[in-house]
Amino acid sequence: MVNSELGDFTCFQIEIVPTFDFDNLIQLTFNYFPDMKQILGILAIVLMASFQMAAQTTPETLPNPTSKAILTLESDLVDYGTIDQGSEPLRLAKFKNTGTEPLIISGAKGSCGCTVPNWPKEPIMPGESSQIEIRYDTKRVGAINKTVTVESNDPAGKHVIRVMGTINAVAQEEGVPSNETIFKKPN
Repeated sequence: MVNSELGDFTCFQIEIVPTFDFDNLIQLTFNYFPDMKQILGILAIVLMASFQMAAQTTPETLPNPTSKAILTLESDLVDYGTIDQGSEPLRLAKFKNTGTEPLIISGAKGSCGCTVPNWPKEPIMPGESSQIEIRYDTKRVGAINKTVTVESNDPAGKHVIRVMGTINAVAQEEGVPSNETIFKKPN
């Protein structure tokens, strides 16, 4: 700045100092490299895709690559058939460990509260067979269309057992009226 005196007033002259303009730099860069927008766009897409893939690869979703236990279901369908209301609720889903290491079932869950599984808590050795008990509430009337999901150390992940059938209503007997009452009439 230059200082000069004019009577009682002091004047300052402001010198213009060149500044760095990011907008002009970006504009010049894209003018010199017209494909820069495409390159940056592609890099952004690749970066987002890699983050998405990394987010989906969690230890919980990956099968256990070191386990050689294999759960082989005899059938993935438990069929109650057509039964009467109140019939036996228990059915069995049989399976075998066809792997080379002990099979450990960590849990089994029905798709609703009316389907209750019970699974073996001890390891199933290679070549051995076992079963999962499935109980369905046979007091309910109508079609059965449920599932039981079994979790184990099988590298294939979860196994789903379908539970199907039909429950028919049973006609209820009406009470027969009698002349006797629980209260005796005085004579």
